[in-house]
Amino acid sequence: MNYLLDTHTLVWFLEGVTELSQTSLEAIEKEGSNCFVSIASIWEIAIKISINKLEMKTSFEKLNQLIWQNSFELIPICFEHTMELLKLPFHHKDPFDRIIISQAIVENLTIISKDNNFTFYDINCLW
Repeated sequence: MNYLLDTHTLVWFLEGVTELSQTSLEAIEKEGSNCFVSIASIWEIAIKISINKLEMKTSFEKLNQLIWQNSFELIPICFEHTMELLKLPFHHKDPFDRIIISQAIVENLTIISKDNNFTFYDINCLW
């Protein structure tokens, strides 16, 4: 299965936070699962750290290494993703989540997220 980790999912997984559901944890760690991380999530983490809305046990500098060590693949934002973004209804106004939703649609990925707003879109979600 191919999964796109929402920003909080990535942070909680890397930090070992117990709020991550058992279903999500098992999906991420399952043999044969391919996990992807949007560059938008990295951007969101950097912004939240810089405005003191997020503290992580791990330094931001080590984030890339942890992504690589866990065999997660970074997805850049491409023009096709932004074209899909234009089609999205405004069930969700968060710009980071909207691009992640667009990427999931274009790349045919299941999003792992606790955010119930994702379920308003025609995408596969897991929590």
